[in-house]
Amino acid sequence: MTRKILVVLLILSNISCDQISKKIVRKSVNSNSYIQVLNDNFVLTKIENTGAALGLGENLSPNAKKVFLNILPALVLLFLTYRVLTHKKINTYSIIAFSFIIGGGIGNIIDRFLYGSVTDFLHLKFGFLKTGIFNLADVSVTLGAITILFLSLLKKNEI
Repeated sequence: MTRKILVVLLILSNISCDQISKKIVRKSVNSNSYIQVLNDNFVLTKIENTGAALGLGENLSPNAKKVFLNILPALVLLFLTYRVLTHKKINTYSIIAFSFIIGGGIGNIIDRFLYGSVTDFLHLKFGFLKTGIFNLADVSVTLGAITILFLSLLKKNEI
């Protein structure tokens, strides 16, 4: 029971942080703004991404977008949630990582469902390294995926 509560709380926390930050950005930041937070290394902006990561799939037909950006990801996240809640041999770190992936994924699906696009607003640049524009849901998914990758490389526990 404690494990299920942890999973639900982590998923809801990730969704909440993502949706609250996007709501603030939608209200406070003009589209394509360039607000330097930490010199030119950390920039706040706002774009509406009608595709997936880095705009992938933004040129798909509306029906294809529904299938590949809403329905299919929602089914995968439902299955993943079911597995995390019911599979007994998943270690705690994997549970946390998968909960981050699920919460972040749901956060972006909520945007696509409500607004037809995902609000992205963070951009990092360090020397020649720079990111695309992203949001907190993307951070959740990325941290979860990196953790799963790291755990799978360690091969100490079942993922």
